[in-house]
Amino acid sequence: MAKGLETIAYVLGALTAGGGTMGFVKTGSLPSVAAGWTVGLLYGLGGYRMQSGEAYGTELALLASLVLGGSSIPRAIRGGKPVPTVLSLVSLFGLVVFGNAWRKTQ
Repeated sequence: MAKGLETIAYVLGALTAGGGTMGFVKTGSLPSVAAGWTVGLLYGLGGYRMQSGEAYGTELALLASLVLGGSSIPRAIRGGKPVPTVLSLVSLFGLVVFGNAWRKTQ
């Protein structure tokens, strides 16, 4: 496993959890905080498993990117608003990084 992937997972986890929290603070949206923390925890758990040399770390981070992309990309396409667009870019970045890492292990 390439070093640095766990750091990327931790950063994406912090960004998504922080973004969900900010969405809740600004709008009172419980779905924002729940989704942000769920995806953030998936990224964080993936990063921890990668750092510890445990199995399925990359897969968990890839799953987090899939979940994030699955919810944000359709909203970005429909509305073109900044938050779903940024979340879509974050998910695409994660899909490329963790997808390539996963593919190399196959």
